[in-house]
Amino acid sequence: MPAPSSKNKVNDRLNYNIDADNDGVITSEEAKAFNNQANPTDTAKNNYTGIRYGNDHGSLSCGHIHKQGDVTAGVLLQGKDGRHSFFMDNDGQRKGWTSTISPGNYQVTCGEDNEEAQDSMFLHASNGNIVILATNGKLRLQATDIELVAVGEGGSKGNIKMTATENVSIDCKKFQCNAKTYYKLCTSGTAEMVANSVMHLYSPIIKAVTDGCALKDSKNNLKRINDENNQV
Repeated sequence: MPAPSSKNKVNDRLNYNIDADNDGVITSEEAKAFNNQANPTDTAKNNYTGIRYGNDHGSLSCGHIHKQGDVTAGVLLQGKDGRHSFFMDNDGQRKGWTSTISPGNYQVTCGEDNEEAQDSMFLHASNGNIVILATNGKLRLQATDIELVAVGEGGSKGNIKMTATENVSIDCKKFQCNAKTYYKLCTSGTAEMVANSVMHLYSPIIKAVTDGCALKDSKNNLKRINDENNQV
C-alpha cells in the first residue's frame, strides 16, 4: 500500500486573464475578482502527513491545506496576523506558486555592496506576463535613467502601449521622437502646437486640408483626406 500523501483534483486558472475586458486597464474590481475566484474543485484536499510548529507569535506548517480546500501548501510561514504569510504551494490551481502577503508594507533592499553599473535586482518570467498593480495608489519609477525596451517581431510584438483614462503629461527639457516609418497625432477635440521661439516645419510635400472640401472637392482631390479622417 502506498504511503499516505496529499491528494487533490488538479485545477488550473493560469489562463484566466486578470484584465477581464482586455482594455489595458486593470480595475480594482477585476483584481478582486481574480483573487476571489470561486473554488473550482469538487473535492477538498486530503493530507495525512502535514505538520505544524508554532506559538502565539507565528507558525511554520508543511502540508497546510488552504481555507478553500483547493490547494496544499508545501511550506506555509505565518505571522501572528493570519494575513501576514509566505507560502509555497504544491498543487491545485496554484501548483508551483510562491506567494507572500503583508497587511502592512513589503520592502526589498539590496545592492549595497555593488557598483552603479551592476544589475542588483533581477525579476524574470520565463513565460507569461509580469503585472505590477496598485489598486488604490500611485506607481512610481525613479532612477538616474529609465529605459523601456520592447523586443519582438511581426507587428504584434515589440510594442510599447500606454493607456490612461484621463491625462498623459510629459515635463522635460528636451523631447524627441524618431519614427522610422510612420507617426500620427490624432484627437477628436482641439489640437494646439505652440513654440514661443521658432517653429520649423519641413517636408517635400505639405498638405493642409479643411472641412471646406467635404462639400466641394478641391482640384488636388483633398476630399479623400477629409473622408479618411472623419470616418464613423
